[in-house]
Amino acid sequence: MVKLALWVPLEAKPGKEQEVEQFLRDGLALVEQEAGTTAWFALRLGPSMFGIFDAFPDDSAREAHLSGKVAAALMAKAPELFTGTPPIQKLEVVAAKLP
Repeated sequence: MVKLALWVPLEAKPGKEQEVEQFLRDGLALVEQEAGTTAWFALRLGPSMFGIFDAFPDDSAREAHLSGKVAAALMAKAPELFTGTPPIQKLEVVAAKLP
């Protein structure tokens, strides 16, 4: 069961849209190594708008993700790929349906 989540909106710098999309695709392999990340979605919201939504069973799993490889890669690439520092929003999950 998931109780907590993260929402990270991302705006690609002009001309960096394909690189952002590939960066997010590559991130999946890192997230698959995280036992505590119940769900992870990399989304394209528009021509230059992307986002990451992920869900966790508890705070320790969410904090492990935030200190993991994907978060480190995101912050390292942020100046090159995104218009600003990605805001990481902590959420509570009210209801969810997972396989």
